[in-house]
Amino acid sequence: MELEKAGLFSRIKNGLAKTRENLSNGVGKVFAAFRTVDEELFEELEEALIMADMGVETTMSVLEKVRERVKFENIKEADGVKKILAEEISASLTAETQPFSLTCPAVLLIIGVNGAGKTTTVGKLTKWYKSEGKSVLVAAADTFRAAAIDQLGAWCERAGVTMIRQAENSDPAAVVFDAAASAKARNIDLLICDTAGRLHNKKNLMEELKKINRIISTQLPEAQKEVLLVLDATTGQNALQQAKLFKEVADITGIILTKLDGTTKGGIVVSIKNELDIPVRFITVGEGIDDLQPFDADMFAQALFEE
Repeated sequence: MELEKAGLFSRIKNGLAKTRENLSNGVGKVFAAFRTVDEELFEELEEALIMADMGVETTMSVLEKVRERVKFENIKEADGVKKILAEEISASLTAETQPFSLTCPAVLLIIGVNGAGKTTTVGKLTKWYKSEGKSVLVAAADTFRAAAIDQLGAWCERAGVTMIRQAENSDPAAVVFDAAASAKARNIDLLICDTAGRLHNKKNLMEELKKINRIISTQLPEAQKEVLLVLDATTGQNALQQAKLFKEVADITGIILTKLDGTTKGGIVVSIKNELDIPVRFITVGEGIDDLQPFDADMFAQALFEE
């Protein structure tokens, strides 16, 4: 177990290399330039954290807590501030967040804009939960892109999981109905639904999601339901804006943050939790089918600051 955890930490640390380098160039330089604690140190830290895409509101909130602890613990040296900063970032990510677990039967509704890596993420989730010993069924309810259905079919084939699909442009709710009925008849542990990624017409999307929710509630009334929003980490603060828009149309229970390995903007994880109070549940740190990882806040904060 310890070996497995060490391997997971190594992958997350490697995946966060660009973000860590960005932070090191900013925060690292600040700590290298200061030996003692003063107001200028905090001003420089504020700028560095904002540049790492933690956002103004989140940066101010975290640094306020750091200031309080530095004063209370009578910290005089800059190195002590660095340790407290990592701890406060970890604390802000875990605040009032319960560990993520599924009680079967369960349904995962996956939402997000096209291009965020939504369909690929669904494929990775199928592999993850199948490797956990769960029986999985996938609903290809993003019916507006034929390529999305074919792409998801390929991922499901690789994972050895059945996919329910209909013709392009068919009613997404009809796909979910068929899939839910099949999941119920076959006593499936987990139904994963890939939904359309349109946000240009929020009213239509809201109605579509309501319809899908009603079907799931009717067909699988006892199932645990999670609505997971897929966001592209490389878009930084734009991802935060997307999350705010989707929050208006859906009861989001968690975030899946993709492409963390390709960005310097990993600080967005902290911003999302702090400003929207939506926990990050999974992250992807690579393009392979096994590169989806459950999110561990302590591990993330440690990987963010460890040299």
